[in-house]
Amino acid sequence: MSSDTTLRIPARLQMLAATAMLLEKLERLPRSASAGQYLGLIGQIHRLLDDAEGDPALESLLERLPALSELHENRHYEQAGLCRAPLDDAIEAEQEARALLERARAH
Repeated sequence: MSSDTTLRIPARLQMLAATAMLLEKLERLPRSASAGQYLGLIGQIHRLLDDAEGDPALESLLERLPALSELHENRHYEQAGLCRAPLDDAIEAEQEARALLERARAH
């Protein structure tokens, strides 16, 4: 395994990493869990993220696990907006929203 794909996870974040990897799997196979199971997993990740806030190693997990990153970003949306979303995607979404509002006003 090359060094750019290896991630050393401190013991204090291993449960978060394992749970987030399960979320990644569920995101790829959306019908593999019931709604209750999915919500339970999200609740568990929220609790683990609460414990991990401020941990410098959390950033490495967020960079490599897109579903965890999105969940983390949504938790902080009020303070930071979509700060982890790629800028091009954010600009495109804003442009689409403006166009939709303009069309709605015209009708």
